[in-house]
Amino acid sequence: MEKTASYHFELLKKELVATFLSTHSAPKKIEDWKGENIVLFQEDLFAKVKGKGKVSEKWFYTYCKNTSDKLPRIDILNLLSKYIGYENWNDFITKNEKERSNTIPKKPILFGILILLIVIIGWNLVKPRTNEFVFCFVDQITDVPITKSHLNITVLSKTESPLDFKTDSLGCFRYKTTAKEITFVVSSPYHKTDTITRRIFSNNNSKVRIASDDYSLMLDYYANNNIKDWKAHKQNLDKLIANNAEIYRFYGNNLGVEVYSKLNFIQLISTPTKTLKRLKILDKVIHNGKIVKLKFIVQ
Repeated sequence: MEKTASYHFELLKKELVATFLSTHSAPKKIEDWKGENIVLFQEDLFAKVKGKGKVSEKWFYTYCKNTSDKLPRIDILNLLSKYIGYENWNDFITKNEKERSNTIPKKPILFGILILLIVIIGWNLVKPRTNEFVFCFVDQITDVPITKSHLNITVLSKTESPLDFKTDSLGCFRYKTTAKEITFVVSSPYHKTDTITRRIFSNNNSKVRIASDDYSLMLDYYANNNIKDWKAHKQNLDKLIANNAEIYRFYGNNLGVEVYSKLNFIQLISTPTKTLKRLKILDKVIHNGKIVKLKFIVQ
């Protein structure tokens, strides 16, 4: 039997006792009623409901003297409700629920609401403040915003995995966090990798100077500018790139990768064609002043 249904049926039995004891003598607990009490109750029930129904002695023992796992039939519940002055079982439940809700103490509710308000206000006062960091990157020498290509930003955290971002069209980067300090790595094929730490209250947050990577800039210059003296051009490239350098050309749309030798790559970028004007350095590794590994794409 559901908890609510059990509660109402127990309440019904108490009112059955009260109604019966108003005109008869019997124990105050219905479980203590014996044969004569049960017979008198059956007769009183029959009389007050004007012969519209009755309950058997077996029913009385099942539902009144013992505890049952289920409610009696609805017609019996309606009959008993009518005996104690209600129209039916639903009328009995409705009126007792209303009376029950009216007797619930109001002070605990008001006290609970007050506590909730205090918790909400307290949380708003102590919750961590969100800080917004804004960085705009400029060339270390020219002090000009770096907008030709997007810089790669990797935000480092002691408790979370690194987060990757890119600068916007203005060469800037924004990041919101509850921390008062931020550490990030800035990198680019044409700039030297640098690790930067800034505090929110620092006065030099907004502008960050980044050093150019001369090797990448030289390659870009050779590949995308019209140089008249191709012989000298090749000699400069030969000095710039290691003999056993690993050079990879990437193709878009997952079309694959092509491996170049040093000679093949120098021939490629020292031949003036329109294609070279779209050459972009993706990554490189420098060792002992020479490029030992290079990745590029022709867009």
